[in-house]
Amino acid sequence: MTQGWPARLREGSIELRPLRLRDATAWREVRSRNAAWLRPWEATLPPSEGHASTTYGSMVRRLRAEAREGHSLPFAIVADGCFAGQVTVGGIARGSLLSAYVGYWIDQRYAGRGIMPTAVAMATDHCFRAVGLHRVEINVRPENSASLRVVDKLGFRAEGLRENYLHIDGEWRDHLTYALCDEDVPEGVLARWMASRVSPGT
Repeated sequence: MTQGWPARLREGSIELRPLRLRDATAWREVRSRNAAWLRPWEATLPPSEGHASTTYGSMVRRLRAEAREGHSLPFAIVADGCFAGQVTVGGIARGSLLSAYVGYWIDQRYAGRGIMPTAVAMATDHCFRAVGLHRVEINVRPENSASLRVVDKLGFRAEGLRENYLHIDGEWRDHLTYALCDEDVPEGVLARWMASRVSPGT
């Protein structure tokens, strides 16, 4: 068993659990219905790397292998009992770095309801507490206003621009980097986010 994995995390009607092979039908339906909405933010392979033809099954098996090796935490988001998206903690590095990055996407039907900030907060807290990481970063295209709202709501610190950082939607794209360290949020990211939702004026 890898440190902090497998894991099931819950806050109200929102659950994070390991992505599984039997999610295939729901995953394909959600991805198909949201294709146009997700495409501008989807990672692609540069021409030098050929063309990806990954099946859902092969993706899950690869992510499972990475999780067993301690390199990733591939979570499915379940909202009100329905498959709603993914949060993936990747690039887990141990030793003197103790860092990882978080990537995420959500079914447009569930956008704007606080589900994604809650899911990312749960995953980040899990990284700090159960996995033992020191730093978590999120990289966002400057044009991705929905994702920028997530990092803003959770209080991730802006660290600057990475030019031509990732191959997204067929081109190399700039990304803004945001990060938190465990000492930044002694109360926990989820607790801080939940408190901000009930504070006057929020």
